[in-house]
Amino acid sequence: MTSSECRCCIVGGGPAGLVLGLLLSRRGIPTTLLEAHDDFDRAFRGDTVHPSTLEMLDDLGLAQACLEIDHAKMQRMVLQSGGEETAIADFSRLRVKFPYIAMIPQVHLLELLADEAAKYPAFDLRLGCRAKELLIEEGRVCGVAYERDGEREELRATLTVAADGRGSRMRKRAGFERVKNAAAMDVMWIVLPRDEGEEIEAGFRIGLGRLVVVLARQDEWQLGYVILKGDARTVRDQGLEVLRDSIRLLVPELGDRVDSIQNWKQAHHLSVESSRIPTWHRDGFLAIGDAAHVMSPIGGVGINYAIQDAVATANLLADPLLGGTLTEADLARVQARRELPVRWIQRFQGLIQRVMVKRALDDRPFRLPLPVRVLTALPVLRDIPARIIGWGLRPERVAGGGSVQDA
Repeated sequence: MTSSECRCCIVGGGPAGLVLGLLLSRRGIPTTLLEAHDDFDRAFRGDTVHPSTLEMLDDLGLAQACLEIDHAKMQRMVLQSGGEETAIADFSRLRVKFPYIAMIPQVHLLELLADEAAKYPAFDLRLGCRAKELLIEEGRVCGVAYERDGEREELRATLTVAADGRGSRMRKRAGFERVKNAAAMDVMWIVLPRDEGEEIEAGFRIGLGRLVVVLARQDEWQLGYVILKGDARTVRDQGLEVLRDSIRLLVPELGDRVDSIQNWKQAHHLSVESSRIPTWHRDGFLAIGDAAHVMSPIGGVGINYAIQDAVATANLLADPLLGGTLTEADLARVQARRELPVRWIQRFQGLIQRVMVKRALDDRPFRLPLPVRVLTALPVLRDIPARIIGWGLRPERVAGGGSVQDA
């Protein structure tokens, strides 16, 4: 068994882990990131990069490079039902530098972040390293035991950060249990080819007790076929033809491509969850992103809140890590800053689920609730959900902007 040391060990090479690794290594803090896989390519990872995240990337001088990646732009989210179209959110009206959601394949965003972090000697990316256990001495977390090529290795660290997603092994090893919110839906994600120059408004299609979410990638359409919680088996028992007919009915523009859905492997089942852990930290350990709070897919905010957690963590902990003065009180400051925005957006998602999604999946004719009709009637009111989704309650900015501070 081999052993090594660093100042900060990050478990998980998703958006939160890579952004935190980049920000800390820029400050000269020895940072090691452990990623279980050999690359960053995963199916159906979130691609929605919101205005707040684009501005954060702009702080780092990376926004332009990010937008040079082939991507689609979402300026509005619309709801179509019964032949009527309602603009739910209009991001183009936001008074921000990037008034749209960029649909950027997450694998390319992660590769960009990893390449940028690799420019700093303090950053050590270890792919193919599966974290197995926390190293705990006298109640304090002091690193991670992991496997690489079948061999056990240990990495000792002043701070260990769990950024390993909704199924976080490190969160469980730290003894944290999630408190789940009600989630009355699941989603089957489906990809269909997109013709060059083809445009369809992103948003919700509702009818006959069915709901399909339409999102545009650069060269494909991503459809979220929303079902009642726990109904995946029932939907499969009904057969693929029922699924295909539902998509033809609600998204007729893609009707000529629906027959390409030939098996259930092409309808990736996502069990929707909304949860958070009451405490994100213990001595020497911090959970961020999905490891601390799992978001519903409503609004596509998950990647953005994970990145904001990472920025807040770097802003608040860089100096204590550099000075060797890190305490659990410092870790508590991260949760204190980020918990309110997380609770707030989860409540907003729960409201949307109750007033829109549950009604849409009812067999009765769908009609938007009166408060939503009022909210979407005037552009000035329509700015409210656009700001909630695109900007959030407390967006984070990189401390010191784009300048690199010396260790």
